Parts: sequence; C-alpha cells; structure tokens
Amino acid sequence: MGAIQLKAAEKWYDDLQVIKGIDLDIIDGEFVIFVGPSGCGKSTLLRMIAGLEETSRGSIILDDRDVTDKPPSKRGLSMVFQSYALYPHMSVSDNMGFSLKTAGAPKAEIEDKVNEAARVLKLEPLLNRRPKDMSGGQRQRVAIGRSIVRAPTAFLFDEPLSNLDAALRVEMRLEIAKLHQSLKTTMIYVTHDQVEAMTLADRIVVLEDGKIAQVGTPRELYKNPANLFVAQFIGSPKMNIIPCGFKSGSFTLEGGHSGAYLGNAEPTHLGVRPEHVQLDAAGRGNFDGRIQVVEYLGADSFVFVDCGPLGVVNVRVKGESDHKVGQDVSLFFFAEQVHFFGANGIAT
Repeated sequence: MGAIQLKAAEKWYDDLQVIKGIDLDIIDGEFVIFVGPSGCGKSTLLRMIAGLEETSRGSIILDDRDVTDKPPSKRGLSMVFQSYALYPHMSVSDNMGFSLKTAGAPKAEIEDKVNEAARVLKLEPLLNRRPKDMSGGQRQRVAIGRSIVRAPTAFLFDEPLSNLDAALRVEMRLEIAKLHQSLKTTMIYVTHDQVEAMTLADRIVVLEDGKIAQVGTPRELYKNPANLFVAQFIGSPKMNIIPCGFKSGSFTLEGGHSGAYLGNAEPTHLGVRPEHVQLDAAGRGNFDGRIQVVEYLGADSFVFVDCGPLGVVNVRVKGESDHKVGQDVSLFFFAEQVHFFGANGIAT
C-alpha cells in the first residue's frame, strides 16, 4: 500500500512560511507530480513527506499511519535524488544491494532482489561495472534500482533528470513511465519541467508560492486552468493572455472586436492557446498585427505577432510557415477555444 495524505501541512523557517497549508490525497499506485517554478516549495514538500524536513504544523498520513514525527527510516519510503550519490569504488550490484547489506539481509535475498531490479531496469550487463564507466542515464537507473530493492511503499523523485542532456531526459522519462506501469507503486515526482509533468503524471499538483494552485490530470489542467498562473505555466509554449474588457454581455478587445460572454464574473483577460489562433490576410480576423519572429521547428512553426496594445501573440502553424517577418496579418480564434479570467486571476 502507498496511500499518502497531507493535512494542513505547513513548513516554517523561523518567521518565513514556505509551505502554506497543503491538503492533498494521493491514492495507492498513483503517479503524482509536483510542478512549479523555482522557489515554489515543491522540493521542500517532497522532503517533508520523506521525513528529511520537519513538518511545522499539520500532519502526514501514510496508509492510515500518522508519520509526521517519524524519522525517514520508519516511513517505508525511498527517495531518488537529483545527484546519483553512488559509491564510486563499488560495482553496480554492490551499490544496489548496499542498503540491504547494512540492514543485515541474507546474501541470497540481496542477490535475488538486485537481480530482479536489474532485470526491470535492463542493467544485467552492467552489474559488475563501476559508476565511472557508465553514462549519466545508466547511473540514474542504478540509483533507481537501489530504491527498488528496498521494496518501498512509495518512490519519491526529486528532479532526477535535471543532470541529463535533452536526449537522455526523453529516454529516462520513458524508462520511468515503464517502471511505474511495471511496479504499480505510488510515485511522487518533483520537477520544474512541465513537459515531464504532462507526459508522466496521472495527476499534477501545480504549486505557487507554497500553496496549491490546482490539482488535476494533465488534460484537465491544460483544457480547464483554474487561474492565470496555471494557464501560463501548463502548456509549451504557454497560453497567450490578452487584456480584454466587458460591455453589455460581451467581451471587448482594443481595436474593436467583441464577442458573446457567458461567464460569472467580469473578465479582464482573455486566454487562448497558440494552436487555437489562426492567421489570415490583414483586416479579416479578430485583430491585426505585424509578424516579429518566425521559428521553424520541423513539425510546427511558431509565428510571433506584435498586436500593439494587445501584446505579442504566439501562433502555432502546422509544418513550415510561409509567413515573413514584417508581414501584416489578421489573427482570429473560435469562441469555444477561449478562456476568460477576472481581475483576481481566477477563471470566470
């Protein structure tokens, strides 16, 4: 079992509060990702769950056991850090089995568990190597294997891929996803990379300034952001945010465009994803602008359009764009693809 509950969890450093009353239920076997910008408290929250940071107020419940005041060794969790922390003089096999050896486990049991972890992680050919003879991705797999042999109730990952290059990050994301499918063990994963969050998580916890901004599946957060912060943090590239007004049941944009508005509060900003904006000849869309930059990325191109007081709007174009810098264009979107936010930043 690996159900984890946080109840009004807080973390204070003297007069500085960094975790501000977190309530969260993580079900057994779920893959949950804490995501947010640097300094939002995601690693601190993970370390509180692990027992590496004291919980100042509130409680942490693991499988109906209050472990708030328990040391890490009594929680049955296993943490994979950003640094591999492998013993350089030991083989892969010895590194993976070291915690069991120090706990006094029988040699045969250690060998069986190390071999099974090596099979899951495809490390069998590397068991006799030392860390210096392996790539970064292989060393990270060894660090994960060291956690697997302990058979924890949950795995905690603290930005485990941040030291890898772009290609290895993609490869290791796939390995971690396959590992979760194989083990079906609860995993909590911290990252600042929202692409990792979107591709790996069952649910994402978006943190902002020590508080939960929104919790949901990747699809829920992408399609129905609860506020401006989530709207701009989730999605790559981020959502376009355009100032708007409100008059007689319609939203209005500077430059004359208006449209029906059915929200519950007066909107101050309109949000639209780059893939939901389309380009046309100048004068035929919702508003006009002039192309500043065109980025060609192979399958897609991104066209950045300066729309004056409305700001710069990013448009995703399938394939190669034939639009040119300095060209005057019109931008338009469909009403069902637009999000609205009020003066408090909350979705209306």
